[in-house]
Amino acid sequence: MRQYGRRPPPGAGGGGAGAPPPPAHAGVRCPLPPRQLGLPGIAIAEEYGGVGCTPADLALACEETGRALLPSPLLATAALCVPLITALGTAAQRSALLPPLATGGLTAALAVSGPALATALALTGEDASGQWAGGGRAGGVQARADADGGGWRLYGEAAQVLDGHSAGLLLVAAHTGGFARSRTLLFLVREDAPGLVRSRQAVLDETRPQAGIQLRQTPAELLGEEAADVPAALAATGRTASAVLAAEAVGAAGQALARTVEYVRQREQFGRAIGSFQAVKHRLADLYVQVQAARSAAYYAAWDPDQGGLALAQALEALRVTAGEAIQLHGGIGFTWEHDAHLYFKRAAADELLFGPVHRLRAHAADRAGLFTDPAAAAAPPGHRARAAEADPTVNPADPAHGPSDPAKGPAAASAPTTSTSTSTPPPPFPPAPEKVAV
Repeated sequence: MRQYGRRPPPGAGGGGAGAPPPPAHAGVRCPLPPRQLGLPGIAIAEEYGGVGCTPADLALACEETGRALLPSPLLATAALCVPLITALGTAAQRSALLPPLATGGLTAALAVSGPALATALALTGEDASGQWAGGGRAGGVQARADADGGGWRLYGEAAQVLDGHSAGLLLVAAHTGGFARSRTLLFLVREDAPGLVRSRQAVLDETRPQAGIQLRQTPAELLGEEAADVPAALAATGRTASAVLAAEAVGAAGQALARTVEYVRQREQFGRAIGSFQAVKHRLADLYVQVQAARSAAYYAAWDPDQGGLALAQALEALRVTAGEAIQLHGGIGFTWEHDAHLYFKRAAADELLFGPVHRLRAHAADRAGLFTDPAAAAAPPGHRARAAEADPTVNPADPAHGPSDPAKGPAAASAPTTSTSTSTPPPPFPPAPEKVAV
């Protein structure tokens, strides 16, 4: 795990006088904190050396790591890979992999071809066919079984792999079976496997490192059985991971707001603290309400992971808005590399690029909840609408928009003129104009 270290003295980072200083965490490595705190093993069963808690406890822990923008493989290992190994792995694979993952002696990363991580986890859309995995000339990663049936070989590449440059184990989503039996499977690739090339990528958020991997006939082990429903397992993992990500984003937003409040209390202008100005108070109050609403949504998603997509959308939006306001309210120092305000803004932007965007998260959640009507229902024949009215009491079949009240009368009854039985007439929309009188 990488943690923040002390900033180097001026000029020690190299790159010339005009180059920005290296980030605070660059080049600093330390043992994985689980050896002291047991964080990766929170949601792992006790029989495999874990704590045996629920994903909700992992979300609470990640809220605190989000406050510090901890550059750790905790998310990639505990939130993405451990649930997949638990759900799909055989008994032998779980016994071999989960104990070192729980103690922090082994880290893992999920490798998905292209910028399709949000799609693979069913956060912005559902693709049960697994076309996002690519394969062959379409890109992605292709898996082929050995001729002797003793293993598998992977060929292809994947980008934007969270902590893929340092993970000791890679879970690679690969396409196999050709056209007739096309399917997506997960494979285990060790860090020392022949034909594996990994390179750390230059990314917007250095506290969330990513890597590109290349596989050239790399030997791999199938995770679980060939008949496993990998897209369903990935979707279930995405629901849990979205709740964890939402809690992490809420922690970062809360810390950005707390640092901003502390700054406006100390910064003085016109003989008084800028935090005493009403305009600044209003902006901070709006941020507080948005952060607290996002925290409430994240806690609810930790209890009910099915709401993780909506909670993640609200948390990412709260983090982006809060980080932007933090930079503005910090003034000139908020735009500098020496201050940490830009780190929160970069985390918000990078997470939205990886797991969003926000509007697609909300759109997919709305589709799953059935908030949008089916266009085919509106174009149904009148008879179908009358039967739908029996199931839905809010539909009035006598309304011309829903068809005739009596289907036996046919279209002629619908087109016949109707007379109102009411003796009163509605009042005119405007009073009559006064009559002009010649003088």
